Amino acid sequence: MDTKQPDSFFKKKISRRKMLKYSGAGILGVVIGATGLGSIANTLGYSIVEDDMTVTDKIPFFGKSQSGIKTEVQKHIYFASINVIVQSKTELEQLFKEWTPLAVRMMNGQQIEEPATNAYIAAKDTGEAVGLSASNLSLTFGVGPSLFRKSELGLERVKPKELEKLPHFPKDQLDDSYSDGDLCIQACADDPQVAFHAVRNLIRAASGKVTLKWTQAGFNSFPVNNNKKQTPRNLFAFKDGTGNPNVKNTSEMKDIVWIQPGESVPWMVGGTYLVARRIQMHLETWDRTALGEQEATFGRHRDSGAPIGKTKELDDMELTRTDSAGKPIVPITSHVHLAKQVKDRMLRRSFSYSSGIDPKTGVFDSGLLFISFQKQPKQFINIQNSLGRVDKLNEYITHRGSAIFACFPGIQKGSYIGETLFKA
Repeated sequence: MDTKQPDSFFKKKISRRKMLKYSGAGILGVVIGATGLGSIANTLGYSIVEDDMTVTDKIPFFGKSQSGIKTEVQKHIYFASINVIVQSKTELEQLFKEWTPLAVRMMNGQQIEEPATNAYIAAKDTGEAVGLSASNLSLTFGVGPSLFRKSELGLERVKPKELEKLPHFPKDQLDDSYSDGDLCIQACADDPQVAFHAVRNLIRAASGKVTLKWTQAGFNSFPVNNNKKQTPRNLFAFKDGTGNPNVKNTSEMKDIVWIQPGESVPWMVGGTYLVARRIQMHLETWDRTALGEQEATFGRHRDSGAPIGKTKELDDMELTRTDSAGKPIVPITSHVHLAKQVKDRMLRRSFSYSSGIDPKTGVFDSGLLFISFQKQPKQFINIQNSLGRVDKLNEYITHRGSAIFACFPGIQKGSYIGETLFKA
């Protein structure tokens, strides 16, 4: 694999024709003298915007991996699945080039462009995040299987063979309104308005090039103990995310999350796969269930998060434990027991959601926006198949939406979102 980092604009050679075009018109010297090299970069499709690490509550945009994957989980998410309507690979590449500086500026806590002084034109930035901090905004971009089926884009030959629509799992009752998509944007932040603002402005900037397929807002709350965030709870009040890999452990992340050379197509090296599942939780049924039955459903104690029969959240599950009658202490149909029957692991970044009421039943339309990252989709597929029809949790949930996206490796300074795909 070619490990050479993408060249910055300043290392790119300007063709003789373009140089003559600019110098012949007398533009080159004027542009450099008046506003600096950034204006030339804009003319050629690049914009020089850098992470401002002096900003508080700031997450870097550029790096070895995209933000929003190993980033410490924020309080809010706005997830958008998008359909592409451009008619060429060049147009799509240009869109990602245009999105790149906008994403950097918003992650810096800035407007996407300096405020306009002309009151007779629409402002470039929608403005609802003015005065708010960067709020640890992270933006993660991915591409779905359907993008590679668009013959006009000419991307079929570089499609990863493992990037396929997720299979239909037992008990799935999927709604196309919350499934699939050509692209995705995952915006996470500690302020819900900052997350929404980011997606809103990226979609607005792409007017005429993309359409929204589905979106979902979500939230998390984190108990704090000794100044350290604890595992958040889902709407069933159980801790969600116990047993995640240590994102600071490079070896563990390589084994579970980051694609290594030879494991997929070259442009995906350093990237990962995002699985999104919109899971409706039947709160009214759950709320009528005895605590002991709830704990038997998950295989954990509700308050501590510990495996049944133990006291601490991170205690070893020890699935082979039995009571005096030889009965398994952790029920074999519990959610955790079934999930741990396979060796596969994944990195979870899930968020609760509440979207009004279900118009058909009049009950809460609430649940979990399950998001996981894994180096191979089969990691999620194997776990979901293990849960199968016997998972006791199936009595209280329904999977309504399903999608998978290939997330690009990190964007380097001077590069743009998705460059490894477009240069493949």
